[in-house]
Amino acid sequence: MSKCVGIIGVGNMGQALLAGLIQANHPASQICITDKREDHAAQLATQYGVTLQSLSGIAAECEVILVVVKPTDLTATLEAMKATLGPRASIVSFVAGKTIAGIEAIVGGEHAVIRVMPNTPTLIGKGMAAISPGTFANAEDLEFVRHFLGASGKVVEVEERLQDAVTATSGSGPAYFFAFVEAMIEGATTLGLSTDVATELTVQTIIGAAGMLEQSGKDAKTLRENVTSPHGTTAAALASLQASGLPTIVADAMAAAAKRSTELA
Repeated sequence: MSKCVGIIGVGNMGQALLAGLIQANHPASQICITDKREDHAAQLATQYGVTLQSLSGIAAECEVILVVVKPTDLTATLEAMKATLGPRASIVSFVAGKTIAGIEAIVGGEHAVIRVMPNTPTLIGKGMAAISPGTFANAEDLEFVRHFLGASGKVVEVEERLQDAVTATSGSGPAYFFAFVEAMIEGATTLGLSTDVATELTVQTIIGAAGMLEQSGKDAKTLRENVTSPHGTTAAALASLQASGLPTIVADAMAAAAKRSTELA
């Protein structure tokens, strides 16, 4: 018999997880959702054929509860759930920076808690998620989470102490990528290309490069070297990036993201 899964918070990420559950063949009849925006939740319930439920109802009825709320809302959400939380309910937290120990301390008992850091490409089935088990989470709990997250991308397991590093790498990573694309488009228009042409050239180049990383079996260093002729145009560009301190800029940005993730705890 399928487990009843509840999703608390069905914004963009919550909806992506809902779609992932459906894609992983979890019965819609066994999925409940709730959100502060009742009209939005009701629309999604109709769209996906799932059940619109109250927060307390999800806590009481669901065996697996996905918590997809803002970090500032987590404590209040858990406190509101605690009174009706089923004794064997497991909690899967998608809340950036919030620790397993903090969640376990609020809900009490021996609830399985799993911490997950997803990223926004989950919305198109190309996500990257890292999961960490809590004190009472077992292999079955982890496999259930791996299965439905796998329908929306790839999954790795890490020690919880590394979750801030994951946040800085894959969690915030899409934004670094988008910022670089913006800069490339701006650079191309400065060189005289129209915005439309610059955008098409940049986006397709990035897609192709990512595809080569995924499919060629070669690492980024090898692929970079393969396209860089000595004293050529690419070498000149890379020398400029190196002189500007690109590796340090990226490392500092990731360290800032990891620091902020720690602060959110």
